[in-house]
Formats: sequence, structure tokens, C-alpha cells
Amino acid sequence: MTEGVDHKALAISLNQRTWALLEKEERTEQESDELIHVAHASLWHWLQAGGPVQQQRGEWLVRRTYVVLGHGESALFHARRTFDLTKRHSADLQDFDHAYAFELLARALDLNNDPEASRMWEKALDLGSRIKGDKDREIFEGDVKAIPFRAACDLNTH
Repeated sequence: MTEGVDHKALAISLNQRTWALLEKEERTEQESDELIHVAHASLWHWLQAGGPVQQQRGEWLVRRTYVVLGHGESALFHARRTFDLTKRHSADLQDFDHAYAFELLARALDLNNDPEASRMWEKALDLGSRIKGDKDREIFEGDVKAIPFRAACDLNTH
């Protein structure tokens, strides 16, 4: 059915489109719908072309999409999937993957008014501060600041 399809190239292209839409300051309703579809499509193509690392990161991107759009239930569903993949494939993932898993789990919990959000946020910031690569740590810190975290107001960090 998908013979001859370059799933990796499609996954990358759809990932880039997802980020372009995520980074828009104002999106139309059509662009918000497109954002959901391209994030899921990118994940699907990574499932065809990649392994556990790409699956975890693809789930993370779907989850971030739902967080940005404020869809709490969907964000939490994908947050839990990402978190499970992170635990199952811990040895295959980078240190930043672990920090991001906690970061967006905290955001998804926060969208659903779960009091565990603050604890997960603290764990994410702790893991983020220990990311070994300077550039990776800077990217993580930038992503943390890009989306306000409501529960973070109760913390003395960030």
C-alpha cells in the first residue's frame, strides 16, 4: 500500500510544517485544524520509517500541538503515551527527551486542572537544567518560556 513512499522525507516535511504552524502568533481556524492533521501525519510517517525514538518524539509533537491549541483531554492522552514511551525506551532517548516528556506532561495536566502539574513542572525544570549539551539545554529553556505555564506562578522557579 505504501511501497515507494519516502516515509522519512514525508515525516520530516510534515514535522517542519507542524513547527511553522506552532510558531505562528495568530492562526486561523483552518490553520489550527491543519496543525492537528499535519502533526498526526508526521507521527504516522515516523511510525513507518523510524523506531522508538521517532515515535516518542512524534507523540511529543502531537501533544505539544494539543497543548498549544488548549485541547486538554487530547493533550493528556498523548502526554501519557509519550511518558510511557519515554519510560519504555529510556536507554534509547537523549536527556532532553526526558525533560520534554515531563515538561509537556505538566502542561497537559495543567490544562486539565490536575494538581500534579506543579510537581511535574518542577521535575521538568530540574531535568532541563541537567541537559548536557549547551545548545540542547538552550532550546529546551526557550521552549519552556515559549508557552506560559499557569501553575508555574505558584513556583519560585522560572
